[in-house]
Amino acid sequence: MKSLLVLVLTSLISLSSFAKTGDALKYLPVQDGGRIKPYDSFSREMLEIIYGKTKFEGRAATEIVLTWMLSPQAWQDKKIFEVRNHQILDAMKLSKEQRYFSGDELFAGDRFQLLRQELQAKRETKEKLNPYYQAVQRLENQFFIFQEIAAGRLLKVLPPKEGNAWISVSDLPAAQQELFLELTKAFVNNIGAIAKGESASTLEQTGAALDAAVLKFEASARAENPAAYDHDTKIKAEVHYNDFHPFRWAYIFYFLAATAILLVWVLNKESLMKFAWVVLGIGFALHTYGFGLRMYIMDRAPVSNMYETVIWVSWGVIVFAAVLELIYKFRMILFAGTLASLFALVIADFAPAVLDPTLTPLEPVLRSNYWLTIHVMTITISYAAFFLAFGLADIGLFYYLRGEEKHHEQIRSIVMGIYRAMQIGVAFLAPGIILGGIWADYSWGRFWGWDPKETWALIALLGYLAVLHARYAGMIKNFGMVATGIVAFSLVIMAWYGVNFVLGAGLHSYGFGAGGVEYVSAFVAVHLLMVVYVAIVRQGRTKKV
Repeated sequence: MKSLLVLVLTSLISLSSFAKTGDALKYLPVQDGGRIKPYDSFSREMLEIIYGKTKFEGRAATEIVLTWMLSPQAWQDKKIFEVRNHQILDAMKLSKEQRYFSGDELFAGDRFQLLRQELQAKRETKEKLNPYYQAVQRLENQFFIFQEIAAGRLLKVLPPKEGNAWISVSDLPAAQQELFLELTKAFVNNIGAIAKGESASTLEQTGAALDAAVLKFEASARAENPAAYDHDTKIKAEVHYNDFHPFRWAYIFYFLAATAILLVWVLNKESLMKFAWVVLGIGFALHTYGFGLRMYIMDRAPVSNMYETVIWVSWGVIVFAAVLELIYKFRMILFAGTLASLFALVIADFAPAVLDPTLTPLEPVLRSNYWLTIHVMTITISYAAFFLAFGLADIGLFYYLRGEEKHHEQIRSIVMGIYRAMQIGVAFLAPGIILGGIWADYSWGRFWGWDPKETWALIALLGYLAVLHARYAGMIKNFGMVATGIVAFSLVIMAWYGVNFVLGAGLHSYGFGAGGVEYVSAFVAVHLLMVVYVAIVRQGRTKKV
């Protein structure tokens, strides 16, 4: 199965990657973050940390980051450092109207050093850093990264004859140093020709010269340690992944599918349903392809951080929505699932500061592909079913506002979808928790320890079990199912996001992150208020009758 996946991915990459002249630099292997990656990924990640985007003034990260090393003085006055925290701007006496600052503005005075001292004192207390200190830490990282790249110490391009740590540009042996100097000269000639708007033939020549210089350096590096430099296929796959953006294409097609389903109702055209299924299928294929690429590049299930779980959950939403739609043919289920998955993918794409999309090695506690696959993927796929129930409940509230009697059939269909989705979620969450206990015994020597992640997963399970039992016993009617579809999902949000990004405590430290708390809190609050508002409106209508 694995060999088949590799064959399919390799074929697709070779068909869809049309490297331009001058692009060889993107494929240069670099050691960073505990793995070997293409220079394309390295430069994107570095620019993202410093500037908050993967391009600067329309220029690619591969160009920008290398010029930091070749000519750092040229960047002294450039406003490339992103600072969004107003408390930091106050502390440094900088304008809150600005978002980007030069290195001189931020790091030349004493104020930055005072902030670093504050951060170090906070670290010594071993408390979880609040958003202010997290922002200070990011500023410190920005300073460190720029300085290390400028000094040539962060870009590690040569494998050693023995050992694992690659050699940085600043420490290259004479032979490779000469070859890298040729590479940088060819790079400068190429970007100079681009900046001057030279003819296509001139650009082709300078690009070809750059490619030749890169390949010459790679040949020398491979000769040093062929086994350590054997990453060609995965390097190409990762550059293709960076350029292709499969998940972005997936949500574009999901948007088309949702629009088509909506038009089926608005225009009363049944023929559009076939189109909806086709574009949904294309979107799902792209979604799956993106997953396959990440699995192939990293040799693991792509569910090790918040970004990857959001992508996985959105994939599961489509699966469950399609299955339930094929069984019940309500259309509302497919519409809700498509919208929910679209929403999750858009959030993942537009919030890289919170949901880090970079490909990172597994933390030691996760280095068991077997347990990672069966526990984490089982737990998180349950969130997909609950998210589908949440999406259906949102639509249900809309129909209750439009008129309960008038839209009785639609509400009945929605409630059935919510109930089935909750059942599916519980069927995955319960064994997922048990499997997590087995893994905990394997990793930490105890089955259950009331860790925050464990506790909130159990709370979510008990919450949904209570709803299902109450429905079965007739204690919860249709509106109750719609309301609990939204309210109960807040338990999932806490188990999924809150423990890692708000509490930041427990043995599941590999998943901790920061940012977005105010947006998630507002999202939950708005939905809870919607439930209360619809309940009040419904109560008022009942009294009038």
